[in-house]
Amino acid sequence: MKLSVILRFVIIGLLWVTVCVWYVLRLHAAGGEITLMALFPVLASGIIVFVPLYKKYVKHGGSK
Repeated sequence: MKLSVILRFVIIGLLWVTVCVWYVLRLHAAGGEITLMALFPVLASGIIVFVPLYKKYVKHGGSK
C-alpha cells in the first residue's frame, strides 16, 4: 500500500474513533446505559466507513 492510502486510513480512523468516543461519553453523561443497542450505531458506522475503503484500496489494490 502507498503511504497516502495508509495516511488516509489513519486520518479517517482517528476521526471515526473521536466521533464514537464522543457518542459514548454523551450517552453516558446523559444517564443512559451503555448496552449493545446503544453501541449498534458505532458498529454500523464502522462497517459503513471502513468496508468500502477496504474493498477499494486493499482488496482491489486501488485499481478502481
